[in-house]
Amino acid sequence: MQLAGRVAIVTGAGSGIGRAMALGLAHEGASICVADIDAQHAERVTGEIEAAAGKAVALATDVSQTAQVDAMVEETVKRLGRLDILVNNAGRAGRGFVSQMTDEEWDAVVAVNLRGTFVCTRAALRHMMPQRSGRIINTASGLGLRGSPGGAVYGATKAAIINFTKALAVEVARYGITANAIGPGVTDTPLWRAQRSEQDIAEAYEKGQVGQPEDFVPLVIFLCSDAGRTHTGQMFDREIYLPKE
Repeated sequence: MQLAGRVAIVTGAGSGIGRAMALGLAHEGASICVADIDAQHAERVTGEIEAAAGKAVALATDVSQTAQVDAMVEETVKRLGRLDILVNNAGRAGRGFVSQMTDEEWDAVVAVNLRGTFVCTRAALRHMMPQRSGRIINTASGLGLRGSPGGAVYGATKAAIINFTKALAVEVARYGITANAIGPGVTDTPLWRAQRSEQDIAEAYEKGQVGQPEDFVPLVIFLCSDAGRTHTGQMFDREIYLPKE
């Protein structure tokens, strides 16, 4: 129980990678705020944690809305007692060539991926800084490090999150707070499957490109534990493009 007695908020925890991280942190003893824009998904994951004898609350939250984020953080502290870990995982996919993308399409991705990471972090720091401890994990992407046709808006937000993480780590180090980013790469989640045909999915697996939502859970647990206190300002990228043997 590396995280016994600690409280974590995981955004976008209703499915996919967020769900896996919420369950993993709970398994190590943390109490979890399962935050997701879909209330039913959040409640379902909360039920899974409670069924395994963990403690969790479900809070429907649109991370692009400051008032909702502030309320979510305050409610977490009120109901669970404190805040030690923030996992900024909520995200929105978006593809389109720059020449054809509308303002609305661009802004929608930026609002969730980048603004959401910012407002959630700011709200969490109001509690972490006075207690002089905390762990922040931001979900970035390898696409923030390299270009992809049609991926300008998504890649731009993830590149910004990587730099945001590095700057944040320097700002909050004096308070005993760490900040790191992960780049899960191609991962088999409902969001990923929804954008691809069965043939595309099969080909991705054939090439060995696809990870599972649980892949990064051990790393996140380590970074949130006492053992991970010296690791900060890092981007941990997963990049697997291996031919099937």
